[in-house]
Amino acid sequence: MVELDDKELLELYHSGQKERMFNELVRRYQKRIYWVARRMVKRHEDADDIAQDVFVKAYTALEGFRGDSNIYTWLYRIAVNLSINHLRKQKVRNAVDLDDYLPFLSKDADQDKKMMRRENVSLIEEAIATLPEKQRAVFIMRYYDEMPYEQISAILGTTVGGLKANFHHAVKKVAAYVKQNHGSLNVEDAEGLLDDDEDDL
Repeated sequence: MVELDDKELLELYHSGQKERMFNELVRRYQKRIYWVARRMVKRHEDADDIAQDVFVKAYTALEGFRGDSNIYTWLYRIAVNLSINHLRKQKVRNAVDLDDYLPFLSKDADQDKKMMRRENVSLIEEAIATLPEKQRAVFIMRYYDEMPYEQISAILGTTVGGLKANFHHAVKKVAAYVKQNHGSLNVEDAEGLLDDDEDDL
């Protein structure tokens, strides 16, 4: 069965088939939106709540959705904003279970071998948790989701130049945290994340 594109989904909604359209959105994007939130807030329960809130918010806002961005980008934006709000309300950053965090730190099996021993993974986890909410969001979107700056800009409403600066500062902070805490990770590995961006700053 051929999946409906965004335009066809919106046509469903505006033709009165709101439930069918919404159910298709949930089926198609629920898992992806959950993982957007999970990378930000770490705890399964919090991410699950945020993912549900994303679709509740989306359902009430669909009437005004103009299609300026694709639907997934729109949902991603809602998920990031709700996750940032959650982090701001949380105040105290609780320690994250390392076994829960490990999947987020690698993009593929080869990088797992390359990254570092478990204690260094823990240091990276701690470093990311110290980042301000927006820097954390940019870091996750740019590095883990490999999202182009233009798409991040559409989600966060920030200029590409501002995003590059945010990512630059985030990587420097992660590298400095690892070095300060005597991790055996070569700090250049973390700073290497900037290789593709340095010339554009």
